[in-house]
Amino acid sequence: MKVQAALLISLGLVLSQPAYAEKAEDLLNKYNCHVCHLTHGKRLVGPSFEMVAKHYEGDSTAAGYLMQRVRAGGPGVWGSMPMPAAPAKVSDAEIKVMVAHILATQ
Repeated sequence: MKVQAALLISLGLVLSQPAYAEKAEDLLNKYNCHVCHLTHGKRLVGPSFEMVAKHYEGDSTAAGYLMQRVRAGGPGVWGSMPMPAAPAKVSDAEIKVMVAHILATQ
């Protein structure tokens, strides 16, 4: 019985991944993140999400740091252009989804 439950939970997680990624992409588009950031490749204004993911790979503090950076903005880390703060209407839950998606970009 425990094996069946574990299999069902695993299946649910696998099937939910596309919906999660779609939600994250919807949020990135809704809040115009792609104006400054490409998903793959080189920098636009800011680094591509792929560059960010590679830079922070294996860093257990990356998600928290990036959530704070998206929320508050700040001076340029990847160049001279500062990261603007997220609008107040962007919830912490939405930022968490976007940051998780960015860090998972390959």
